[in-house]
Order: sequence, then C-alpha cells, then structure tokens
Amino acid sequence: MKNSNRGIVDPFIVMDVMEAARAAEVAGRDIIHMEVGQPSTPAPTGARAALVDAMEKDALGYTVSLGLPALREGIARLYKDWYNLDINPARVVITPGSSGAFILAFTALFDAGGKVGLGEPGYPSYRQILKALNLIPVGIPTKAENRLQPVPSEIPGDLAGLITASPANPSGTMLDHAALEGLIGTCHAQGTSFIADEIYHGLQYEGRAVSALEVSDDIYVINSFSKYFSMTGWRVGWMIVPEDHVRLIERLAQNMFICPSHASQIAALAALDARDELDANLATYAANRQLMIEELPKIGFDKIAPPDGAFYIYADVSDLTNDSRVLAKDILDKAGVAVTPGLDFDPVRGHQTLRFSYARSIGEIRDGLKRLTSYMSARKSEI
Repeated sequence: MKNSNRGIVDPFIVMDVMEAARAAEVAGRDIIHMEVGQPSTPAPTGARAALVDAMEKDALGYTVSLGLPALREGIARLYKDWYNLDINPARVVITPGSSGAFILAFTALFDAGGKVGLGEPGYPSYRQILKALNLIPVGIPTKAENRLQPVPSEIPGDLAGLITASPANPSGTMLDHAALEGLIGTCHAQGTSFIADEIYHGLQYEGRAVSALEVSDDIYVINSFSKYFSMTGWRVGWMIVPEDHVRLIERLAQNMFICPSHASQIAALAALDARDELDANLATYAANRQLMIEELPKIGFDKIAPPDGAFYIYADVSDLTNDSRVLAKDILDKAGVAVTPGLDFDPVRGHQTLRFSYARSIGEIRDGLKRLTSYMSARKSEI
C-alpha cells in the first residue's frame, strides 16, 4: 500500500530514548529518567477524586466541541489571576492536549505550502506537524546572546506564521513583555500570524511568565494541563483565539476530534483548584534546578544557560562529542541515565547538545548527578 509524502516525518527522538530506557528497565536495570519532559507526580488529588465521583454519576459522553463551559470559564479566571486579563470564556477552546491545539491552529491559519517560522532549538513536533499538514517549517537559528529566543530582526518577511515558546523547550528561557511586543509587532506589520506556546506557564523561577495576550488579542495562545498541572497522559489542553476565529476553530474541532475527553475535562476543572499542591511540585523543580545548575558544571557539562522556567537544562557538549545521539546512548548504557540528544530540537546544531530534564524527585536528581559524575570520570580516564 502506498503512503503519502506528508506522512514521512522524522521520529520524536525523545520518545525513542524513552523506549530504550523502558527496555533497559524491563531487562532489570535501574534507570534515572532525565529524558522526558514529564512530571513524575500524578494529577492533583482533587482532580482524581472529581473524576471518580463523576464516573459514578455521569455517562461521560460527548461534550460540546469547544469543551465544557465550566472549564472554559475556569481557564478565563486563571488568566485574571495570573495576568490580570479579562478573557471572554467564549474565546477559550479546550483541545486534546496542546498537540490537538497545534493541529487546529495550523489548519485554521495556514494554507498548504505556507511557511511557518520557529526558533531552533525548539519543540520538534512543531516541525513535524507542519510537514504532515503540507506546510513548510522555517527554522530560525537562535543565538546564545539572545538566550536562544528569536528576535524581530531575524523574522523573514515571507512567513505565513511564527510560533514562539516561553518558557521554551529545551532551553527554559522566557520572553519578557518588551521581547513579545517586538516579535508580535513585527508579525502584525508584515501580515504574519503569531502563535504563542505557553504550556510551561506556572513553572517559572525568577520573575513571572508574561502571556502574549498581554500584548495583543489578535494572536493564538496555546496552553495545556500537562506541565504545571501535572496531567501529561490525560491529554487535555486549551487555546485562546480571537473572537472572530471561534466559529472557525469550532467547525474544525467538530470534524477532527468531535470533542476532548470528557473524563479529562472533569479532572482538569478540579485541577484548577489545586494550586497549593501544584506549587509544592514547583518548589521541588526549583530545588532540582538549583542542584543541576550547581552540579552539572562540576561534572563537565559547563556550557549551560540557567533556565527561567520549565524543567530543562540545555547543554552545549561540543567539547565532548560531534554526535549527541551516540553520547546519549553511551550515557544510558554505562550510567543508567536517560538524556535527550539535541538533534530533536535543532536539526542543524543539535548534534552537539544534550537536554537534561529535572522533572523528577530530588532524590532521583541527586542519584542521576552521582551517576553522571562517575560516567564522566570514567570517560576522562579512558581518553
């Protein structure tokens, strides 16, 4: 049977690493997971309890395609709380994870063949989803002096769209109000649609995360319950769109997804009230971040930029290897620590970078750093 050209996309390498780590665990090895951007904590206690209660009382059938009205209203209140923004709940669209939001946004905004810019290093699935939709991803090589974020002077004038992430994956760096103003202003001036990925909001350590909606309403903003709300496998996200795009998105959502998971929406609604529990998770990440920043340079991973948010350290390992995939495999095989090769995030320069995730318990992070210390000591003795 023939396959389509748009179905030929690159693998999501971190998922391949995750599978290799799982196979090692099945074989009896103890693995420290620093590869995947996933909290080790479960969904909030209240979220799980709410779903148990709902399953006893409700058939949990289809919801309306835009999502449960109560959940949309709750997210609108979150924007008032976090950013002092008054968002009309009608603009809030509940999606099957942020991935579902990307598919809806890219389909709604861009015609086949359109060019969409994305900073590199960046989240790899942007590129692959764009390819699968017959769109052209345009990588924008970012610079260390700009904290691995795009700047207005680097935005090509022929883009149909630009997607940014703040805090970013894999770097954890954030765009402040002035930076967002510059990027959004440039996009508006040249007729480029602007999409802000804000799925790591709530996970910041120095200063607050600024929403692109504080700059403009004429944009798309995408978020998720996966990271701060610790609900990766529940696959529930959201997007906020201009009012005149709501019906456009609704029609697409009706046909593509019917609706997001009803069960996940019930849990998500309750998770909005679990801030104390979630902020305790954030405190763990903050401690892990400090530990990683202090210890990685001592081990030999010294070319890093302290992240503003998310739960990643992105390291330049050009003095250690010219093939990050081989180095990551060697670390897994010899140290029992799973890390992600930078090729996932930057197809041009990622062969010389690694991403370390610190979304685990403090004990696991300490153990992982000890193993990395032993690995690097043994490596040096072999040279």
